[in-house]
Amino acid sequence: MNVGIVVYSNDPETVWNAFRFGNFTLAMGDKVKMFLIGKGVEVESVNTEKFNVPEQLKTFLSTGSGLFACGTCLELRKMKPSNIYKVSTLKDLYEIMKESDKIVTF
Repeated sequence: MNVGIVVYSNDPETVWNAFRFGNFTLAMGDKVKMFLIGKGVEVESVNTEKFNVPEQLKTFLSTGSGLFACGTCLELRKMKPSNIYKVSTLKDLYEIMKESDKIVTF
């Protein structure tokens, strides 16, 4: 199954759960593409002692699964692009949605 995950939050627990779910889905043998939009593009700065987002992010990235970030959302926040994701557009989000069997949002 192809699963699309859309993350639009920068809440540590929400982001942590999004990546945990993505990693679990991959472990079940499914394919995952994740799109960061809105506050979700702030994923690299989200971390707490209780919710270790960097650890979950590292696991997700180690699988080679697709991680995409909204370029407009990055620009609005005056954030420089990172090498962990592909800077993307709504067209990329549309393509993920179109090819996915299921979409989950966080």
